[in-house]
Amino acid sequence: MSYKLGDYVLVLDEDLSGVIKQITGNTISIETEDGFLIDFKSDELVKQQKKQDLKSELFLHSDISDVVSEKETPKRKQQTKKKAKDRYEPTMEVDLHINQLVNSAKGMSNHDMLTLQLDTAKRKLDFAINKRIQKIVFIHGVGEGVLKMELEYLFGRYDNVKYYDANYQKYGLGATEVYIYQNVS
Repeated sequence: MSYKLGDYVLVLDEDLSGVIKQITGNTISIETEDGFLIDFKSDELVKQQKKQDLKSELFLHSDISDVVSEKETPKRKQQTKKKAKDRYEPTMEVDLHINQLVNSAKGMSNHDMLTLQLDTAKRKLDFAINKRIQKIVFIHGVGEGVLKMELEYLFGRYDNVKYYDANYQKYGLGATEVYIYQNVS
């Protein structure tokens, strides 16, 4: 018989039962109703469905009248509030790792790969400018820093962008965030 964490089991030949908390090979640790953790072999246990009548199972944590009144009164839809931190999160991420851009980099020279990565970055940046997206994160990885340097050169040719290292906690050192000024005349 297969057991999984959270199953309710009875112990054969003993007046014990509990919930499975850990499974290690053929040894199963159960937590008894008294809160003790006890190990048993899997052939010493039998899975047990807790028997409860339908009403108590369906309305375990509430009275039936509460459920009915909840259904009858329409609730106002709550607006989800964005945290300030989330409001300023980039709306677009572009992963420039070569394995994200092509199925196989086999046969490509370093120059070919770098050219493809830069073309992708330029295309995505132009797309963001046209679609009025304010922030993009370009994930370039750490490596030797060649791609990062080339990206900075590319971004420097635009008048309406500024760029800086992306959120370190989220991306580490391998990403650059680009902010696009929308109303440049």
